Amino acid sequence: MVARAQGLRAANDAANPNDLAAWWMPFTANRAFKARPRMITRAKDMHYYTPEGRAILDGSAGLWCCNAGHNRDRIVKAIQDQAADLDFAPSFQYGHPTGFTVASRIAELAPGDLNHVFFCNSGSEAADTALKIAIAHGYLTGQGQRTRLIGRERGYHGVGFGGISVGGIVSNRKFFGSLLAGADHLPHTYNRAEQAFSRGEPEWGAHLADELERIVALHDASTIAAVMVEPMAGSTGVLPPPKGYLKRLRQICDKHGLLLIFDEVITGFGRTGFAFAAERYGVVPDMITFAKGVTSGAVPMAGVIVREGIYDAFMKGPEHVIELFHGYTYSGHPLACAAALATLDTYRDERLFERVNGMEESWADAMFTLQGLPNVLDIRTLGLVGAIDLASRPDAVGQRGFEAMERAFHDHGLMFRVTGDTLALSPPFIVTEDQVGEIVDKVAKVIRAVA
Repeated sequence: MVARAQGLRAANDAANPNDLAAWWMPFTANRAFKARPRMITRAKDMHYYTPEGRAILDGSAGLWCCNAGHNRDRIVKAIQDQAADLDFAPSFQYGHPTGFTVASRIAELAPGDLNHVFFCNSGSEAADTALKIAIAHGYLTGQGQRTRLIGRERGYHGVGFGGISVGGIVSNRKFFGSLLAGADHLPHTYNRAEQAFSRGEPEWGAHLADELERIVALHDASTIAAVMVEPMAGSTGVLPPPKGYLKRLRQICDKHGLLLIFDEVITGFGRTGFAFAAERYGVVPDMITFAKGVTSGAVPMAGVIVREGIYDAFMKGPEHVIELFHGYTYSGHPLACAAALATLDTYRDERLFERVNGMEESWADAMFTLQGLPNVLDIRTLGLVGAIDLASRPDAVGQRGFEAMERAFHDHGLMFRVTGDTLALSPPFIVTEDQVGEIVDKVAKVIRAVA
């Protein structure tokens, strides 16, 4: 009886901590959060739950990652079974079977000859890994001068020094010095005057890819290793690519011998209705970075998928010598691999990518019912993603969006992402039509409340 009482007290203490000071929370307004916490302690399918048991409808798939929903039994069991069998195996000079199985399954989903997978643990690590591979590839092919990296304004590639160097979100860069030398940036693809209230890919903007020619002329192609872009810029507020834009980037990269890297940390594993957005747009990049949806957020995992020719460039020299001096202690962690395999099986068996495809039009219809509400400047949709731009308050950029997030959670039982004054929605793929209606109804109430 005493032991049970102690166990209940410990569980209650964990759910209701009396000291919030120690955790310096990432990408969070810490003082505002700790003054009025948005605490969650449990999740299942489409909902989170507060310590008091209040249901919170998940309109953002956690952090763009819980694509198959929360605490799916198949994924949970796979993790439990793996933990009981093999808790950890080093991936430096050793391996375990599930890692090879998962790599093969991911390569099968990727387009073209993207046949090799290098595992890491987060989108940030994946971005830096891809950039390092690109520079090393130049060295190995007798083009060691190719060290310059090209990103895009408003791009997000994680928080490593490589990722923020090619990234283009000002707040992510300005505190951290000069970062990697030699990085340059394409212009972003968003123009509200030309693209406002576009469904899917906007008609205007493909010509912006030609700015890569200007950058090449400025620096000379022989100095450039790679171009990294998100097919859909997600973290900056959901910016779908203009029609033809990505194909034009591929053509210019081919012309000048530049590697093209797609950051699919958000778009990978079904978010646009395809395994990878590269398939949706008919473009085969040289590398794809992934994370988030590969395990439906259950265990951290990420990676880089690499084309055959790039991999082959490293597979030379004496066989006993390490080909790429790079990796992470937890690359291909057994629990992550078990979660990934169960997640990929869930996507396949429940046809969740196809489900997103089938819902794209009705999702857009629902989102566009918000057009005309107070302060709504633009709405964008793609696959099962949507964004609403709200007008900023004078001298208080981001305040309206922050207040909308707070009101949604506390007053309406809804979670979504905010970037400044943009509300971003990306529900799990198991969302029902009724739940889509519930999400949009609650967003409408929030928008009116923060008018």
